Amino acid sequence: MLGLPSIPAFCLRPRDLRRGAVLTMAFLAAVGTGAYTGCWDREERAAVAAVPAGAPTAEGPRETGTADREAVARAVAEAVAEGKSGKKAAQEVVSRSGDRWGTVYDQGEYAAFAEGLDGHWTGVGVWAGRAPDGMIKVDKVQPGSPAARAGLRAGDRLLSVDGHAVTGLAVPDVVALLRGDAGTPVVLNLSRDGADLTETVRREQLKTEPVTVRQRPDGVTVIKVASFTRGSGDRVKAAVKAAPPGEGVVLDLRGNPGGLVTEAVTTASAFLDGGLVATYDVRGDQRVLYAAEGGDTGRPLVALVDGGTMSAAELVAGALQDRGRAVAVGSRTFGKGSVQMPTELPDGSVAELTVGTYRTPAGRSLDGGGITPDVPAGERVEERAVTVLGGLGVGP
Repeated sequence: MLGLPSIPAFCLRPRDLRRGAVLTMAFLAAVGTGAYTGCWDREERAAVAAVPAGAPTAEGPRETGTADREAVARAVAEAVAEGKSGKKAAQEVVSRSGDRWGTVYDQGEYAAFAEGLDGHWTGVGVWAGRAPDGMIKVDKVQPGSPAARAGLRAGDRLLSVDGHAVTGLAVPDVVALLRGDAGTPVVLNLSRDGADLTETVRREQLKTEPVTVRQRPDGVTVIKVASFTRGSGDRVKAAVKAAPPGEGVVLDLRGNPGGLVTEAVTTASAFLDGGLVATYDVRGDQRVLYAAEGGDTGRPLVALVDGGTMSAAELVAGALQDRGRAVAVGSRTFGKGSVQMPTELPDGSVAELTVGTYRTPAGRSLDGGGITPDVPAGERVEERAVTVLGGLGVGP
């Protein structure tokens, strides 16, 4: 949502960086003042990161550049000594490096992201991203939010925030303009169907429910995971245990931009009895993520995915697909599977630089190509999923 460091950020607050390295799995999110991504607490905390201009193609994994940490730190130190912006200097080095997922945050942005990972933030209630034409667009509006009451719609183009033009800016920088204290006004200039409009909205404390559960008349339980914020994995586990015995489950990961990696692993654990969830590397050093034992391995399962399924959500879908635990239905996922590690810079800002990639249990890279569903589906995806469950022995 716009307003929070939509770029994702890290789950760590600035002081946490001093305790050790933090891995971050970037994922989109420009949430009205909040965004999510795959975060980690040391080896298990996650961070939030924003999607850069242009979406990855589905042509397969690609090499991603990375900026040298020492070079970034030197640039910041020199800029600060000259009375210039350290954050801007760091951004220039990262941009030249070719690291398409590298991002720089100031301390306030970093702390605000942590708030979003708890499922609440201060903002206007808009999820934003970059459109193919390079403009900032509204992807989704939170019901009941200031943006919703002002009439903002998905598809609107954001032109300026409080008079600051946003076209050409990085999503994280746009989100920074949208941030502010609850109760303060922000003027948004937008374009809709070729016409310009201006709306003044007041920022509010907002919250979202990351996991919602409903039972269909046919007995199938649909578990929608909107993002992997704190506690979402345990909520999925509880929903699976509460589902009618013998009936199938639809795990809806569509539009999920990611979140805390530990919550993603806990979610996968709800359907697995131990075993591999994913592997990743940090500058060549291989690491492994395992599911907890005791998950429900017998209940038929379908995972719904689409182009908005990113990062940690792709990790879950890929693990369940490779382990033969779920049939993936929908469309190809976004394709964000690189590992970012944040480094605190001399001026207190934080640079999140790419250091490696994630792979599914079968060794597939998540970066660039995404997850291809077992059963492609466009419209009426949930009905298609129920049909698939019927083929697995459950459903009407």
